Amino acid sequence: MSAPSATAPTGLPSASIAGPGPTLVALAGIGLVGYGLMFLVRNFTGFIELGLSPELIGGTPDEIRAFSPRLFNYISHLQVALSAFIIAVGISVVALAWQGIRTGQRWALWTAFVAPVVAVGVALPLHYTYGIATMGHLGIIYLDAVILLVGTVLAAKALPR
Repeated sequence: MSAPSATAPTGLPSASIAGPGPTLVALAGIGLVGYGLMFLVRNFTGFIELGLSPELIGGTPDEIRAFSPRLFNYISHLQVALSAFIIAVGISVVALAWQGIRTGQRWALWTAFVAPVVAVGVALPLHYTYGIATMGHLGIIYLDAVILLVGTVLAAKALPR
């Protein structure tokens, strides 16, 4: 049987880390949730992703639907599925930051960092290959990545060795 852990006045274990690190990581997770929600709403209100134009993708939503209703539905389903995964990763990052990183758990820090980095690392190259890496399309993700990186570095420095 283990001894109960001491808690600080905030209710967090005494080994918790304060400061901006965990908060910035959680903010990056909230940013992912927000981006995923924007992506989801955009699918049903404008169809074409944020920061892209009909010229970049080769047609307007109506032209795509007229060309192939099934293709339109397929693209829509992919956008909804992708938004769900972006939102899910964001929720996970927030939970890891708030319940893991703040309590000094190094595994939570690296999980909260690596999961979105892998997602962006896999998704990003084709944006450049296909010529759709506009700042309007990827700028929010770049900003979110910077917030995540800064928060991770600050939290890593504050974690006990």
